[in-house]
This record gives sequence, structure tokens and C-alpha cells, in this order.
Amino acid sequence: MYGTITPLFPGLPGGPEVLVVLLILVLLFGANKIPKLARSTGQAMGEFRRGREEIEEELSQMEGDDEEEEETTTSTETSKETSTETN
Repeated sequence: MYGTITPLFPGLPGGPEVLVVLLILVLLFGANKIPKLARSTGQAMGEFRRGREEIEEELSQMEGDDEEEEETTTSTETSKETSTETN
């Protein structure tokens, strides 16, 4: 009935594949450099996250400025129409 088992996340390495990759990393970089490599990778990810948050904040501020300009334009047009109607 259930002849084939489909993986939950196709393309992601499983247990044996992760062990092989870790073994290759130890052989290439040595056991002493792996913590330094992991630390620098973590710092780079943190800087990337902070930069992304700054850009998102700037974009949200720009959107807020656009909304304020639209409100100002609308209120100015309304006041012009009101002053024209009273004359």
C-alpha cells in the first residue's frame, strides 16, 4: 500500500549526510578553527539582520511620509474648494 516514503523536506540532508559534511569540515579547517568560523558566521548573520531591519524602518518611514503628504494635499484641496464656494 505505502511502498515509498516521501521525505518531509525534500532536498535537506538527513543524519548520515550531516555527519559526512561535519567530518569534511573538520578535515578541511581543523577542530580549532571551526568555532571561530561559526562565530564569524553568526556575527555576519546578525549584521545582515540589523541592516535589513534598518531598511525596513526607512521604508516604513517613507510610507508614513507619503501618507502625510496625501493628507496635506487633500486638506489643502478641500480648503481651496471651500474658499472658492464661499466667494
